[in-house]
Amino acid sequence: MPPPGMSPPERPPPPRRSAEPLRASWRPNTGEQPAAPPPQKAKSLPRRIIGTYGWRIYALPILLVLTVIVVFDLSGGSPADEGVRAGATVPQEPEVGGRAMEPPIVTENPVDPIQLDIPTAKLPKGGGFTKSGKGTWHVIPGKSKRVGSGGRLYKYVIEVEDGINPGSYGGDQAFAKTVEATLSDPRSWTFDGTVSFQRINDPAAADFAVSLTTPETNHGPDVCGYTIKFEASCWRSDIGKVVINLARWVRGAKAFNGDLGLYRQYAINHEVGHALGIGHVGCAKDGALAPVMMQQTFGVSNDYVAKLNRTDHASVPRDGKVCKPNAWPNPQP
Repeated sequence: MPPPGMSPPERPPPPRRSAEPLRASWRPNTGEQPAAPPPQKAKSLPRRIIGTYGWRIYALPILLVLTVIVVFDLSGGSPADEGVRAGATVPQEPEVGGRAMEPPIVTENPVDPIQLDIPTAKLPKGGGFTKSGKGTWHVIPGKSKRVGSGGRLYKYVIEVEDGINPGSYGGDQAFAKTVEATLSDPRSWTFDGTVSFQRINDPAAADFAVSLTTPETNHGPDVCGYTIKFEASCWRSDIGKVVINLARWVRGAKAFNGDLGLYRQYAINHEVGHALGIGHVGCAKDGALAPVMMQQTFGVSNDYVAKLNRTDHASVPRDGKVCKPNAWPNPQP
């Protein structure tokens, strides 16, 4: 212990061992530049993608395949099936009377709803009629011999919707007699020897049915439809029916000036013409008899008829021609 006021003597440094290095910086400055790191080799695109996304990149193809399978399954099959689901014609169609039916055809009415004011198309005033029936039909019994000198034979049945008051149309037999007499008349479609008719009792063996039908049933989408708000008859190919509108059978059409018998003959011949595959035409000569395939229920003026079916404008021009009413394919003087 040193005396008070005096500092302790300095200790001598420990002896250096010969093997111990001198203390110095861990990176001594030798005056040389440090060696540059070796250049890194550029990675390929697949390696860069794998380096960025890792294992997720392997899942993408699997997810893509699963997505395609799910979409295909939800669509319900191959593109060839889509036409059937969209309402296209089924390749194998049912047959009626031994012949393949055409795609559904509803005559008289245009495809799109249309509002028109055509004075001659309005239903005339007259007797009462049943507005709505049961939507089922019964065949009126009766047969006939083959009518016509040759050509293709068309067999038909005559039927009336259930639920109609027979007083409005004179009863089943009166209706059947008018239909059969009209189609048997030499002025009808048998006149040129290419068509023959025969009335039978079996609907399954018939090529078509002539069906008296109430307006409400007639307006249904499975029968004639009601895209224009005028009463009309029609040919419906997919159900094989020549549909005669009861309202028109009782009241007729204004173009026929109250001649109800002539109008009924016209309605039968016109719609059966569609069943034979014949389309609409217009008035060919001003003042002449109208062709039976003109839409005379709505009028005998081309200007009026052309408004009804916009797709028929090529065959029914708005040219001002007006014809006279006519019921027959082969009218005789």
